[in-house]
Amino acid sequence: MNIDLIMEYATFGIWGIAFLFVIFKFIRSIRIVPTKIAFIVERLGKYNKTLGPGFHALMPFFDKVAFIHHQKEETIDIPPQECFTQDNVKVEVDGVMYIAVSDPEKASYGITDYRAATVQLAQTTVRSVIGTLDLDRCFEERDVICAKVVGALSEAGIAWGIKVFRYEIQNIVPPASVKEAMEKQVSAEREKRATISQSEGVKQSRINKSEGIKMELINMSEGEKTKLVNEAQGKAQAIKAIAEATAVSIEQVGEQVASEFGLDSIKMLVSQKYLSQIGALAKENTNIILPADLTKISELLDSLGLENNEN
Repeated sequence: MNIDLIMEYATFGIWGIAFLFVIFKFIRSIRIVPTKIAFIVERLGKYNKTLGPGFHALMPFFDKVAFIHHQKEETIDIPPQECFTQDNVKVEVDGVMYIAVSDPEKASYGITDYRAATVQLAQTTVRSVIGTLDLDRCFEERDVICAKVVGALSEAGIAWGIKVFRYEIQNIVPPASVKEAMEKQVSAEREKRATISQSEGVKQSRINKSEGIKMELINMSEGEKTKLVNEAQGKAQAIKAIAEATAVSIEQVGEQVASEFGLDSIKMLVSQKYLSQIGALAKENTNIILPADLTKISELLDSLGLENNEN
């Protein structure tokens, strides 16, 4: 009786476990795929389909999700490696690569590990490209190196189901001795540029100073020229004014002479001027020779044509 009861409970437990297993499989057959994720489904060990974002129901016991791929862009660090340049200088190069899965089926069955494969191919391509360049060009042509690496990876990525967006070199580290020589060269170039800049500054300063002196001399000459012109114009106007005044004075004298008592006035004026000039000459320690008798004023006036002849 007890054995039958135990067997009954055991059978019930087995069926219960089997029922739970079936329920679990049915639940597992329902899959919700997030955005930018792809599920690779195999049926009885063979590729069946690729599940994109959304709700999906699989066939229990026959279908299984074999691979899960994230299709977002991912970053892969390329470890440092030693490379030799064309001029036999050993440098250490590392970088970073940006890729994404474009074909989940090829990424699952085209290669075992596409990440490791891309890292190895990137390192190999970098060594090959740097071997064709000298040290200076390695620093100057980083874009060329990166473009060639991307080209090689993109060509291989077609079969691997991946897309390579870009590759960037992070560091190119030369040996310590070469680095020290490069630093000295950079310092020398910097000092050279500083010297050239200083000499150019001194040159420009002298040019500016000479230009300033030149402009100052030009302004001074222009000012002197204007001054002389103004003085000449002033003298000309003064001479003109004196001439006009003299003409007016002569005209007035002529009119005065022509008047009734004009001749007597002229005689008196000439006599005063004559005596005043003789008085001016009669200074101390001065010898004066008089050309005529001062008492004969009438004869002097007559010699000047100012004596009135009445006939």
